[in-house]
Amino acid sequence: MSRLENKVALILGGAKGIGLAISQRFASEGATTWLTSRRNEELEAASHTIKGTARPIRADVSQISELTRIVDLIKTESGQIDVLVINAGMAEYSTIDDVTPAHFDSIFGLNVRSPLFAMQAALPLMKKGASVVLIGSIADVIGTPGYGVYGASKAALRSFARTWTHELSARGIRINVVAPGPVDTEMMLAASEELRNRIISTIPLSRMGRPEEVANAALFLASDESSYIAGAEICVDGGMTQV
Repeated sequence: MSRLENKVALILGGAKGIGLAISQRFASEGATTWLTSRRNEELEAASHTIKGTARPIRADVSQISELTRIVDLIKTESGQIDVLVINAGMAEYSTIDDVTPAHFDSIFGLNVRSPLFAMQAALPLMKKGASVVLIGSIADVIGTPGYGVYGASKAALRSFARTWTHELSARGIRINVVAPGPVDTEMMLAASEELRNRIISTIPLSRMGRPEEVANAALFLASDESSYIAGAEICVDGGMTQV
């Protein structure tokens, strides 16, 4: 039996990169997989690559009204949310000397504020046994020059996982984090060979990760196989922050 058979999953930011890999894996494991993106072209492309039941939604998840609309649609058509994956996020370079209020607000708005209100919107459709997977980053524990605000936003997400675990355990809802290291997504593929080699030199496994490897970890945390794991962070980073 597939690990997410008869489950309903919502992946915010599920149409490209790591999010798409998660959507593909969840659908292949039997879930009715709702996925969001702000761009129609990404949703159309994702729909062609996902084998299983995929339900694309065009939405800007930084807006509370859009989060409400997403959940209302799922309530009407699927009736529940068994798995919530919050992947939508952004990173932007800026050193401490150059950080502006707009830079801070855009990153914390999408990476911190949106997950909070996404959880709030989804909770009425989540019952005992539901699982939430937050896609964080190893940036929550390392200080990468120029990405201080991004790292702080991912540290906030990690903190949410701890607090929500305490608050929601009585309802039987588990919260966990997947923290990827460098992964061969579109952004990394565009990096220079020199930069890629420099990054790889810091990774014990001597390579970057693949989106599907992050999806494997998300699937484990979403499924009943991880039923005794809560409030945890799984680093998918080739050992970069572990040794």
